[in-house]
Amino acid sequence: MTRRFDADRLTDWTAAVLQRAGLGDADAATVAALIVETECRGVRTHGLIRLATYLEKLDSGEYNPKPHLTWQSRPGVLDLDADDAMGQLAGARAIDRLCELAASQAAVLCFGTRLGHLGAVGSYPLRAARRGFFAVAMQRTPPMMGLPGYQGPVIGNSPIAWACPVPGRPPLVFDMACSVAARGHVLRARQRGDAIPPGWALDAGGQPTTDADAAARGILLPSGGHKGLGLAMLVECLAGSLAARPGKPRPVAGDDLGAGASGGQNAFFWVINPALAGNVDAFGLDVTAWTQAVHERGGTAARLPGERAARLEAGQRSAGVTLEPVVITGLQAIADRMGLALV
Repeated sequence: MTRRFDADRLTDWTAAVLQRAGLGDADAATVAALIVETECRGVRTHGLIRLATYLEKLDSGEYNPKPHLTWQSRPGVLDLDADDAMGQLAGARAIDRLCELAASQAAVLCFGTRLGHLGAVGSYPLRAARRGFFAVAMQRTPPMMGLPGYQGPVIGNSPIAWACPVPGRPPLVFDMACSVAARGHVLRARQRGDAIPPGWALDAGGQPTTDADAAARGILLPSGGHKGLGLAMLVECLAGSLAARPGKPRPVAGDDLGAGASGGQNAFFWVINPALAGNVDAFGLDVTAWTQAVHERGGTAARLPGERAARLEAGQRSAGVTLEPVVITGLQAIADRMGLALV
């Protein structure tokens, strides 16, 4: 049976858990807020269900609980060495720095190295769009995707997200993995004991499968075939190859990615200030015009990216965050282990 939890109390509890795992108070608060926000916005595959995995990686040393983030600045570019920080922490810090810089320049980008799983990648462009900026985020992920006939996964399913401010409305937020389904959906199905739909994945032998465990150990199929593979290669270029730095080996992973959320990955962030890159008034009018046209011509079936998530978040923060039994069981196990009563 599902239960509802107060969003603020759930955030505080998650922060307390992360503090017990070694994070400083401010860092734990930042990460907890993003995890619970992800849950509130309906991205359950990347919300609280991931907390146990994150704690395992903090405990093993794959994630650094007290990272020293270092920055190098070039014209229009920031280089971030995240020192194996949790992805939510590194991503939030990167976007915040970019927004500060974009207040006085048209566009600025950031190449991030040595950071953990970003969670819902759309969280970071949304963070910028709420301040009036257009933003893009991508993360290079370990190989987990390929096409029929491949001898194994050859490239990550590398998520891509962007967000755009809309005057008087919640920002547009588009967030996608380059695979038919994000690996988080496969892991969630495995945890629940559910089958996955046909067309999501191949097993390790290259055969189509609906078995979630076989899919997690096999090959995810790209969305749109070669088109999804091409988008993943775009991410490899921007968040992988362009982010590569001398003396820092390329992140790799074994054949079994386990619960995912690998550390030591690269990411790419880009923030554009509409007020400096173009005419901000014309920009606002144009975005408003075409988004309104989508609603007017699409009728009740029309939905702009990010609208559903914004409604869900408002409802969950008002009425309480609905958690599934499998998530509650996992959180209760964490609470028992750490001696922190689940809210």
